[in-house]
Amino acid sequence: MTDSAVRAPGEPVDEDAALTLLRHGEMEVEGLLAEASNATLRAVITLDGVTARCIYKPVRGERPLWDFPDGTLADRESAAYLVSVAGGWNVVPPTVLREGPLGPGACQLWIDDAYAEDAGQLVGFVPADAVPNGWRPITDARGPDGRRYMLAHADDPRLAAIAVFDVVVNNADRKGGHVLCTPSGRVYGVDHGVCFHSEDKLRTVLWGWAEQPLDESAGESLRRLATALDGELGQVLGEHLTGSEITALSDRIHRLLEEPRYPVPGSGWHPLPWPPM
Repeated sequence: MTDSAVRAPGEPVDEDAALTLLRHGEMEVEGLLAEASNATLRAVITLDGVTARCIYKPVRGERPLWDFPDGTLADRESAAYLVSVAGGWNVVPPTVLREGPLGPGACQLWIDDAYAEDAGQLVGFVPADAVPNGWRPITDARGPDGRRYMLAHADDPRLAAIAVFDVVVNNADRKGGHVLCTPSGRVYGVDHGVCFHSEDKLRTVLWGWAEQPLDESAGESLRRLATALDGELGQVLGEHLTGSEITALSDRIHRLLEEPRYPVPGSGWHPLPWPPM
């Protein structure tokens, strides 16, 4: 069998099958993703004749971060997936923490973005005089030739869901390249190793909804997540996050419930990741 047993290109993920494969499959590393700042390997994973690709991020390949001294990137990747599912956003590909060829690490189902151009780009730099209709501008820039560009993103509910999720997990690195779109219309966010800090560190290219009210679906997700966090989810997250990080997560959820608006960029830190894409 091929990875079509778990996920046909561009089709929705069979979540349970993917998680079983990621947890118990035999992993064979294909190679290193050279542009990643921490060790990020693509691998083939196989179980009972079912084969798919995955991203494997071993803990031993992580670079220490002065502002994230506790825990591991792999734990935060796993926690982001759990929060995504619990809130009903389902914007993070299936992710588990497991042993691999280089020791414990995060293992995430590979989302093939080779079809992204056909699916339609949702965020990026566009000529300042040709911003697509309905897109939300974030900031301007100039190319090497002096031409003006605009960092902007589509006014798309799938991106809006990721934007709310990022506020909840306090994502410090939502680059445009971390948004993957498949031809079926599924939009995923990846790379969540620098989330869940107890201090506000939101850095994102999805600021287009700043100050605008959250829609009802966002409220439903937040209420659902708050209930889950008071129960089993809180206990499971305790295996991946510190107590102060879980408390801060709860505070962010309740703050959004009390004041259901997208936040505005703060003045205490740079609100855009670098590079943005």
